Amino acid sequence: MKKFILNCIIGLIIVLALDFGIGRGLEYFYFKQSAGFQHRTTHSIEHTKEDILVFGSSRANHHYKPDVFERKLKNTFYNTGRDGNFIFYQTAVLRSVLKRYKPKLILYDFTGEFTYNQSDYDRLSSLLPYYKHHPEIRSIVNLRSSYEPVKNLSSIYPYNSTIGNIVFGNINIKGLQTKANKGYVPLFGEWKEPIENHHSVLPYEIDKNKVTVFNEFLNLCKQHEIPVVVLVSPIYYKYEDDFSIALCKKLCEEKKVPFFDFTKDKDFLKAPHLFADIEHLNDNGAVIFSEKVVDLIKAHLKIE
Repeated sequence: MKKFILNCIIGLIIVLALDFGIGRGLEYFYFKQSAGFQHRTTHSIEHTKEDILVFGSSRANHHYKPDVFERKLKNTFYNTGRDGNFIFYQTAVLRSVLKRYKPKLILYDFTGEFTYNQSDYDRLSSLLPYYKHHPEIRSIVNLRSSYEPVKNLSSIYPYNSTIGNIVFGNINIKGLQTKANKGYVPLFGEWKEPIENHHSVLPYEIDKNKVTVFNEFLNLCKQHEIPVVVLVSPIYYKYEDDFSIALCKKLCEEKKVPFFDFTKDKDFLKAPHLFADIEHLNDNGAVIFSEKVVDLIKAHLKIE
């Protein structure tokens, strides 16, 4: 029995040592990345200092071109958008930004739904590498499961689904990495198919966590006296109503936050050549859309 217990203790020590050693190695190379979407997340959370920030998922990442904002508003700009990451991610990033400094203006590109979707919780794994050193985001990451505080005691756990991307993020081979401009990633190509009619998104039971976290985003901006504008950027399909967009507009109106919906803007619905696919503008479309957003900012806000 004593020998068994001793073997168990030795085995546990070996496992803990391996977990610590491998985890520290993964952590080092994760934060050493100089390109890629994980590098852009690290910059968004830990290093931004720009005057204007845009938050959102893929439509933010591909629709807001920094050069246009900087040239026409005379302020620095960074795009924090990340593909496939929605309400929870954006509020977590904002919490970290506000721990460091106060931007002059925040743009929020609304995408997604207020209904419950487990995949939206699963995607919080993109924030796991920051769990240890950023206590301000832990309560959001913990929405993923009640076991997150225990799981994150492991040094490997935060990186166990990122190893491939860590490798690519540390390989500096020309043409391997997607080129990004201050967080903005351009899309190219032109959509050739005719416009389609999509089913409307009807009322459904809302996910209270999403509403709470979205409201927190708006409240944080208000508390820090940062102007915030919520936008729904263009798409290339027609629909009658979208319950999530309607609810987003209602929540913004309650807090007197400017809200602009471009999903039915005819300038884009009649211009398939401005889209890379039905959900995303190409680089030419992003320039035109960014100029429209700048005009709205100039008309409604004073940015110094």
